[in-house]
Amino acid sequence: MNKTLITDTEYKKWIASLSGRYRAAQIKASVEVNRELLTFYWQLGKDINNRQNENKYGSGFMKILSRDLKEAIPEANCFSPKNLYYVRRFYLMYSEIFPQLEGISEQTKFPQLGGILYSVSWGHHKLLIDKYFNQPTVALFYLVETVKQGWSRAILLNMLDTNLHLRQGNGITNFKNLLPLPTGDLAQEMTKDPYMFDFTNLVGPYRERELKQALLKEITRFLLELGEGFAYVGREYRLKVGETEQFTDLLFYNLKLRCYVVIEVKTVKFEAAHLGQLGMYVTAVNHLLKTEQDNPTIGLLVCKTKDNVLAKYSLEGYNLPIGISEYQLSRLLPDNFKSALPTIEEIEAKLIDNDAL
Repeated sequence: MNKTLITDTEYKKWIASLSGRYRAAQIKASVEVNRELLTFYWQLGKDINNRQNENKYGSGFMKILSRDLKEAIPEANCFSPKNLYYVRRFYLMYSEIFPQLEGISEQTKFPQLGGILYSVSWGHHKLLIDKYFNQPTVALFYLVETVKQGWSRAILLNMLDTNLHLRQGNGITNFKNLLPLPTGDLAQEMTKDPYMFDFTNLVGPYRERELKQALLKEITRFLLELGEGFAYVGREYRLKVGETEQFTDLLFYNLKLRCYVVIEVKTVKFEAAHLGQLGMYVTAVNHLLKTEQDNPTIGLLVCKTKDNVLAKYSLEGYNLPIGISEYQLSRLLPDNFKSALPTIEEIEAKLIDNDAL
């Protein structure tokens, strides 16, 4: 069968435009469906909670409600007792944060939340309910970050596992003193302490070069851990300084802050002398790479461990914006965990005892 081709440039542009408009329409429709579903869940959760508080139907109310809803709406598959349990907790968790939503109707589009509540999927909400039902403000932190950064459920789960809310913005820095508002606050929020480098899968003794190689091998996950807006520029980036060549550890550009970020990774405890090398790199990037449109270059020193007091004192003597953080390769088991595990002999003895019964 002959295939007729139209090679006209304007026609091809039209086809590309149609493709883009169709995909945009699909996304819009998906967002609208999600909004309507969550609006329905909010009202349903409120109704369930009110009826349970009235205690008219006994302890088996969820199972009865599930059965009756399935009979009334057989084409729906969202009325299992388990999902109804989530629906009720969805309402309870967020109504604690936003009591003004108490009077919400099915047609209301959550204007008080600026669209945040219904901008993520039901699966995202269930993860947050499981983890932080009793800490709704923490759940809201992850909800906002999910919307800002477009996290999938898998990424959200990873961030929950690494306790991002306890790490974000915790680096020791001089950003707020040296950078203008709001850049200083944004730069501080960019930091984490500690950074989680467990995706490198390094175990046992390792050298700095091996850690840096492992970080770049998993560059996508490394950028995700660094946070929003980071773009990779290069490793051991060459800087011609006078008659010498200098090579930065890792060079990035942050699109949100509109500045270069020089990152030095040290596999030892922080020492004040580390700042001298990093400060020289920051100065060199300002002279050689920074343009008039860029904000001042930021330095970030990531060490195996640090003395926080020493780090703070060391930064007071610097007029360059620098942050200091730690990193972790994995979350270690507590010291007494291994001793709490049964030995092979104890397991075998237990099996023998069970066989004898």
